[in-house]
Amino acid sequence: MPKYRYKAVTSAGKPSAGILESATLQQASEELRSQGLWIMSLKDQEDSLLTRDINVSLGGDKVKLEHFTVFCRQLATMYKSGVSLVESVRLLSEHAPTKPFRKVLAEVAEEMKDGAQFSDAAARHPKTFGPIFVNMVKAGEAGGNLDAMLERLAIFYEKEHNTKQKVKSAMVYPTIMAVVMVLVVTFMMIFVIPKFVDSFASMNVELPLPTRIVIAVSDFMQRFWYLVIAGLFVPKGILTLIRKSETGRERLDYIKLQVPVFGKLWHKQAIARFSRTFSSLFAAAIPLMEGLTLVSQVVANEAIGKVILKLREDIMKGESMSEPLRRNKLFPPMVVEMIAVGEQTGSLDSMLDKVADFYEADVDAMADRLKSLLEPLMILIIAGIVGIIVLAVMTPTFKMIQEMN
Repeated sequence: MPKYRYKAVTSAGKPSAGILESATLQQASEELRSQGLWIMSLKDQEDSLLTRDINVSLGGDKVKLEHFTVFCRQLATMYKSGVSLVESVRLLSEHAPTKPFRKVLAEVAEEMKDGAQFSDAAARHPKTFGPIFVNMVKAGEAGGNLDAMLERLAIFYEKEHNTKQKVKSAMVYPTIMAVVMVLVVTFMMIFVIPKFVDSFASMNVELPLPTRIVIAVSDFMQRFWYLVIAGLFVPKGILTLIRKSETGRERLDYIKLQVPVFGKLWHKQAIARFSRTFSSLFAAAIPLMEGLTLVSQVVANEAIGKVILKLREDIMKGESMSEPLRRNKLFPPMVVEMIAVGEQTGSLDSMLDKVADFYEADVDAMADRLKSLLEPLMILIIAGIVGIIVLAVMTPTFKMIQEMN
């Protein structure tokens, strides 16, 4: 019988991993879920190195978030308009933007025709349909309000996509300018500076310290170019190794939140994602403990995810939600107070929606401000670095001209 290697999280939020014997991948997945496990990855033990783990994420690893967002909106609109769920999925499968997505939707439609519920059919494709989608659809089917749940899912993914795009757009310009800066400096050091070195040798003048530094850097880059190239990729490799451990991921994600300027942007994005996700799950009547476990997995920051799992343990001990969060610095006071009011008034989902709206709007505004501020700043930085190099090279020439005069 085939063996499958799995990684999962228990209902208590603890990691679980092992090997399971089962006739098919689908049966293995169902058996793990029957044990109360949330599947993080599941693959054939004899898979080749090219095989990837099944990553449980918001939109899956084969379907882009933007495509999944459009699918959710179209599905909610068609179902609300009176088109049957099976027919809606079938029609959307014919117009899906990618071949893998078309194949998955077609299979889901076929399974639904054979009598399977939408949530069960979707759960068999964890690469595409994450646990949030599956659980909210299942809640809608059980409560008889699937149309409202699909609408809420559409809004959830639209908000998530918009926030993610805003943060990404704020990062694009400085990234491009940083690459341009590296290329310009490298070109000058390897191709321009050496030509001046020969001229300086024939001048027989004492070179100032800045010029000697620039020449030394140029000489190093020419002689040890392979070390320069390695220096561009080694840090990435080291970070990848660190992130393989749970402690390393948590520490790196905490440091990420402390980065000047961008740390605040990433922090607000994580708080917005926490609020929007938890609000959606709470409104769908997903059990509180399960909801917190799911949120800790999709918040996209190990440090904040750890706080959420700790919150789960504190609630199981009899504490309220707001009190443990009030003791933690990663959750802003406004968020904690809104959660406290929501607990007292019985409107936690609406309060979290308001928090999410506020932070999503704040992320949008901050991203726009960053883009407008970083453009001239990056230009000044590049101009300053190039100017320093040019000045260091030209200073001996000016000195020689003065001596000649």
